[in-house]
Amino acid sequence: MTRPATGDAATGDAASRGRRDRGARRLLPVARGAVAHTTVGSGWNRVREVRRLSSPQELSARLLAAEHPGERYRGDRPAGQAAAGGHGEPAPDDVDLDAWYRLPPVAAGKVHVRSNFVSSLDGAAEVDGRSGALGGSADRRVFRTLRWLADVVLVGAGTAVAEDYGPVIVPPQRREQRLAAGQTPVPPVAVISGSLRLDPSARLFGADVRPLVLTCRAAPADRYRELAAVADMLVCGDETVDLAAALDALAERGLGRVLCEGGPSLHAALAGASLLDELCLTLAPLLVGPDRIRIVGGRRWPTPVTMALGHVLEEDGSLFLRYLRR
Repeated sequence: MTRPATGDAATGDAASRGRRDRGARRLLPVARGAVAHTTVGSGWNRVREVRRLSSPQELSARLLAAEHPGERYRGDRPAGQAAAGGHGEPAPDDVDLDAWYRLPPVAAGKVHVRSNFVSSLDGAAEVDGRSGALGGSADRRVFRTLRWLADVVLVGAGTAVAEDYGPVIVPPQRREQRLAAGQTPVPPVAVISGSLRLDPSARLFGADVRPLVLTCRAAPADRYRELAAVADMLVCGDETVDLAAALDALAERGLGRVLCEGGPSLHAALAGASLLDELCLTLAPLLVGPDRIRIVGGRRWPTPVTMALGHVLEEDGSLFLRYLRR
């Protein structure tokens, strides 16, 4: 389960996703191998960050090196970055999420697939079928930032229906930034569905930005015709949706920076097929108990997928992890 998209309605995504807002907190980078312990209450220690894991520029260099081996990163300091933190870095309480979640350049015809999930400490991706109880205000900020950086938001049909997906809401200033970066003002939502059990009257299909439906040749012809009136239909596979072909179809449309928001089956299929480039995971300081949905679902993989830690941010006990495919 991903964070509900119902927040992207007219009421605003911060209010309607049902997250617990614990008030303003500072979103801070966490150091690797260098933490401070502050005694609280009865003597238990609480781990707090003292310096950043790596600068966003170093992370960008790592990403670029993976895309273009041997090429040195020469990017300028991200917009809004001041030298208050030393070495051209921002002060610890001035985290620029755009900089920390910056994506590498994507060549024409290629894709970079990023997923975004929230999970409890014991691995649950939902509470009572929804992910809203797992996130807070910082998670909402990261959620929105990842959407605003993406060319397209990719989601499975089951999640789109269960979460009542709507269009991505992008404020006017952010639309201008996207246009300046060569992107469309608003990223479309792309839904994966082989059965096409989607309601053409759902609010997703009434948006100004026409959604995409990635399906297969075996899909019911009558449902295909109904949805073709409200969405751009892309056939990617014969009996089932071929995910590699689906990503190629998005790349052909210039939608190379793909943000996958689930559900667990789609996430597992992408990762298991080595199609996932990075995972952005919010780790909530909660234990919710057994028998919960996880961020991946479906059949067991033959081997694990190894990821490398890109960065850790913290706010109010929640960790914001960015992992890159090795």
